[in-house]
Amino acid sequence: MRVGYLGPAGTFSEQAMHQSLDLAKLEGEAEVVPLPTVHDVISAVQSGFVDRAIAPIENSVEGGVNEVIDALVHDAPDVSIIGEYVLEINTCLIAREGTALSDLTAVYSHPQPLAQCASFLRRELPNAALHPSDSTAAAVEYILASDQPLGALASPAAARQDGAVVLAESVADHELLETRFIWLAREPSDSPTDASSGKSAIIFSGAGDGSPGWLLDCLSEFASRSINLTRIESRPERLELGQYIFLIDIEGRVDVPGPPADAVAALAAHCQQVRVLGSYPI
Repeated sequence: MRVGYLGPAGTFSEQAMHQSLDLAKLEGEAEVVPLPTVHDVISAVQSGFVDRAIAPIENSVEGGVNEVIDALVHDAPDVSIIGEYVLEINTCLIAREGTALSDLTAVYSHPQPLAQCASFLRRELPNAALHPSDSTAAAVEYILASDQPLGALASPAAARQDGAVVLAESVADHELLETRFIWLAREPSDSPTDASSGKSAIIFSGAGDGSPGWLLDCLSEFASRSINLTRIESRPERLELGQYIFLIDIEGRVDVPGPPADAVAALAAHCQQVRVLGSYPI
């Protein structure tokens, strides 16, 4: 089984992947494949280049990872969410050996850690330029290859390279920082017999989205059946300004008969597009 993740080695995605595979007792069966961007991770599943992949979709501070959401919605019609894993994040400030905190002229990282550590960066490095990278581990590789006094925000594992040192640990602006990762495959998760034993991710859009009460009518299909929404988010539909696709996570699975499946069927009467991104165990 080929498993894709956001590389290179040392990313939080790699950490989540190994912990999740170990929990499922699949660590020894996986051929892991690092990929340069999260869009590449989604595309590798869509194309069949990998059998499974793990990608970050939501952070407790910064919310949804838009690049992953947009890739699933617009570029990966055959990819399903088959599971999830929540990782507690410990972000460190990393630099080359011999570099002091006061020496740093710029900090590199994935956009999510740059935002999650914004207060620390403003307080400790107000004059440092901030540069986004494709991944946290790629940021560390870049600063180690440079002869400039640069820093990177990444995991402790990313600092286990020759010439790297941790200048400051746990630099996120909030004490508890968690990221929810999703497991992806081209085939859906195995269906259980109980519709309540899991979660489902659904997108819907159109047919009255500019009318008063349209979204309320859509969501009432779940509320009237006592189905709890655990998340709701909107993204541009990429057609014209003011048109959106809504992404919801609900408690319960829609791939077996029951109230969740009934709610999704009823939702179609309000929408031009309804698509189940996945039903999966928690």
